[in-house]
Amino acid sequence: MSINNKKYVVHFGAGNIGRSLVGQIFSNGGYEVVFVDTVPEIIEALNSKGKYKVVIKDTLPPGKSDERWVENVSGISAFDTEAVIDAVAGAELISTAVGANILPRILPVIAQGILKRSTPVSLLFCENLRGVSEIAHAEMKKLLPEDFDLDSRVGFVTTSIGKMVPIMPNEIREKDPLEVWGEAYNQILADKEGFVNELPEIKGLVLKSNFKAYMDRKLFIHNLGHATSAYYGFLKGKVAIWECMSDNETRKDTKLVMQEAGEALIMQYPSEFNAKNIGDHIEDLLKRFANQSLGDTVFRVGRDLKRKLSYDDRCIGALRLIKKHEGNPDNLCKVIAAAFRFKAEDESGEMFPSDENFQKELAEKGIKSMLSEICGLDEDRYSKEIELITNYYNNQQKR
Repeated sequence: MSINNKKYVVHFGAGNIGRSLVGQIFSNGGYEVVFVDTVPEIIEALNSKGKYKVVIKDTLPPGKSDERWVENVSGISAFDTEAVIDAVAGAELISTAVGANILPRILPVIAQGILKRSTPVSLLFCENLRGVSEIAHAEMKKLLPEDFDLDSRVGFVTTSIGKMVPIMPNEIREKDPLEVWGEAYNQILADKEGFVNELPEIKGLVLKSNFKAYMDRKLFIHNLGHATSAYYGFLKGKVAIWECMSDNETRKDTKLVMQEAGEALIMQYPSEFNAKNIGDHIEDLLKRFANQSLGDTVFRVGRDLKRKLSYDDRCIGALRLIKKHEGNPDNLCKVIAAAFRFKAEDESGEMFPSDENFQKELAEKGIKSMLSEICGLDEDRYSKEIELITNYYNNQQKR
């Protein structure tokens, strides 16, 4: 499938991850990249320039440029339905990075494009949505004719996105709507079993067979570690994540939580993980969390407590995994308690609205009720952990 005799990828969502990661990887891999987006300025700039700049906000080797130019790119307005359908019909691969709320809106047009195809195609979902491939598969089944052989014609590929992108100043965006910043890390982990056609060989696109192991690693080490730094950092009055990592005690305590979860992951997935590769992964993440150029805040990383303390998410999900393998969750219980103390505010002095409600509910019901209702912890099965979390909570105070 080609544009001007060159194979191309259609990517939905020309935002930070779309441009700094997905577009960069596919362009470097020899593909034309056709972005589909709703922002007219982005589409116009892509088509007039045919390239954009990625600025690396990281510690680089001496003499290495902090700029990358991503070339062979173009754009289609998401409102130009026929053009999008035609692009999907001829694409080598299709990918998305639009967010959980927008994804259902783009699946109908993708389905129409798939109906015009004579060859199978794989869809790569670069979304922060657990179970995204299953959700998209079920939705696509409704959108396509009953006799359409979905499983042989369309691949549903889950990915794990670990790249962190900094908040860009408005003056930079106004000067060049295409310029995007990002850390040096540049990988997409993808589920090898999700593809229907020939596996792509692209630098930066890392294919894994036992993909659930890597989804769990992302959630229980990367996401958990990041949140841990925010919850402990808040107790010490820190504002930025790099400040948390500059504090030796906070860094050490964050590492201990990540190691507890890592030990459980090794037990759960012995064919994938060992002390060496989990240890290396933790050290790499701690170094990346400390990147001052990312400008990530304690508020942003820690907010949304109801979700981040839910049964299947980073904190309680890791606790359940440790419990399953009869590990010691002492450090994890300590940070769960710290999460219940989290009341960070944004630049305007406002708490995240749902966190404000969370804290009101906590004040009314008490922590043990919240551990049952919000976290889903059974009082009999998790009595020891509930007691530990409660004791830590009662002894913690913001310094």
